[in-house]
Amino acid sequence: MVRPPQSTVLEKETTEVYKKQSKAGWLFLVWRKLKKSRLAVVGGGIVLLAVTIAVLAPIIAPYDPQQMFYGDERLPPSTKYWFGTDGGGRDVFSWVVWGARVSLYVGLATVLIELLIGVTLGMIAGYFGGIIDEVLMRITDVILTLPTFMLIILAVTMFEVRGANIMIMIMGVLGWPFLARVVRSEFLSLKEATFVEAARSMAASNWRIMLRHILPNLLSIIIVLVTMDLPWYIFYEATLAFLGFGDPASTSWGQLVSNGFGYLRSAWWVTTFPGLALTITSLGFNIFGDGLRDALDVKTRV
Repeated sequence: MVRPPQSTVLEKETTEVYKKQSKAGWLFLVWRKLKKSRLAVVGGGIVLLAVTIAVLAPIIAPYDPQQMFYGDERLPPSTKYWFGTDGGGRDVFSWVVWGARVSLYVGLATVLIELLIGVTLGMIAGYFGGIIDEVLMRITDVILTLPTFMLIILAVTMFEVRGANIMIMIMGVLGWPFLARVVRSEFLSLKEATFVEAARSMAASNWRIMLRHILPNLLSIIIVLVTMDLPWYIFYEATLAFLGFGDPASTSWGQLVSNGFGYLRSAWWVTTFPGLALTITSLGFNIFGDGLRDALDVKTRV
């Protein structure tokens, strides 16, 4: 067995160490810039709190959100029921805690579908160009001109069984065009770069070039867009539930707001607390997304 020269081994080890240091240095710069923005820190704290509540919902919630306490209907906030009870005698605090899990699940799952479709089509259109780019972009333009929310309502009404998974599929299928256009524009500018030409000269396949060489340069842009889109999907689900197009058995914030809207004056807490949770969580994601956009901006990362 022929061993590689010592210089080659040292060169490889030095390269690996340099890559690790470069990555660690980049993360340190992003973290340092992110900490400078107080709003971004607050937004990140809200996001972390929402995720923690969603993960630990069975531990945090004192009751089953669907459990009805007969005789305790529409009770105001107290030491027993921190956020009061709704018209069915259900604990609003437990519902709000479990609602975080439903809302984040809807947002994250929809974003994953958006990523799968938008990034894939954007890569193909931007890299190959020609007739493929023309056809995909015309389809994207058509979907962008359509009233997305009205289409979501129309699509949801076509299904006899309404649930979170159906809404996730519909919102994900209709929500990818903007991401696809952003990815496509970045691929158009990067596919002629020097490092791409070097990869082609080494007989790298098209998919390898797209996935291993070009796409990693877009991760910061994609992360920011996803962070900004996620609260919109949470709002979409809440709005659909409020309008009566959601799953009646769901424990989402929108469903609780819908349940308490009929007696808003006599039991304001039923709609107020889930509405606040929805607003604060969405605001946290938006603020955190703004901070990430500034921190990941190459031009300002100095």
